[in-house]
Amino acid sequence: MAPGASPADQPSFLVSLLAGGVAGVSVDLILFPLDTIKTRLQSPQGFNKAGGFRGIYAGVPSAAIGSFPNAAAFFITYEYAKFLLRTDSSSYWVPVNHMLAASAGEVVACLIRVPSEVVKQRAQVSAASGTFHIFSNILYQEIPFSLVQFPLWESLKALWSRKQGHVVDSWQSAACGAFAGGFAAAVTTPLDVAKTRIMLAKAGSNTASGNVLSALLEVWKTQGISGLFAGVFPRMAAISLGGFIFLGAYDQTRSLLF
Repeated sequence: MAPGASPADQPSFLVSLLAGGVAGVSVDLILFPLDTIKTRLQSPQGFNKAGGFRGIYAGVPSAAIGSFPNAAAFFITYEYAKFLLRTDSSSYWVPVNHMLAASAGEVVACLIRVPSEVVKQRAQVSAASGTFHIFSNILYQEIPFSLVQFPLWESLKALWSRKQGHVVDSWQSAACGAFAGGFAAAVTTPLDVAKTRIMLAKAGSNTASGNVLSALLEVWKTQGISGLFAGVFPRMAAISLGGFIFLGAYDQTRSLLF
């Protein structure tokens, strides 16, 4: 914590819980159809056999139930980690602190996310996979994503704030979230493909072993670069819009509660 930090700067547990929960539920309910389409595009069965456009809201109850505590846990951890790691705003360590805070948030949130993710994925495309493998591979995919998204989001907000001479409004935070989310989505798509293949793999297959590198190599051998980036545009569209809603709703709810 920086020398200038005080107890008054400490994040509110209740505000982070409520703002994070509202943001999580909002984005999942609005964007669930795009997530289903992306999952089916990445399915080894192929899009049409995996269900096509039929029942694209399948699994939405489990997503809604898991969204509030999942997002709340992430933001509580993220805000407290940022507070503990706080440094001077001009320090080169600021992006690193945001990376560490986001990673810590993802680990905690993943403990809540896994059960609902298993139910949701199996509703979207009938399949089976082990819970431990799902936990580890969600972390492999989510932590790299957060390492890109959150430092970029925070940096864009800080830059915009400096340019206009005051803290960004909620819609500006949302715009920064959309850009950061879309960029992070693009560069981490291969990991998302690997995660989806592992989660949807048949029990006993090589892919079902949960090795991300093996899953990536298998996709590369069978489908090449296009396979590694399968569903990249729906993913970018969903996460850009999701970043706008998720991070905008978070900041807006925080501003209303403070």
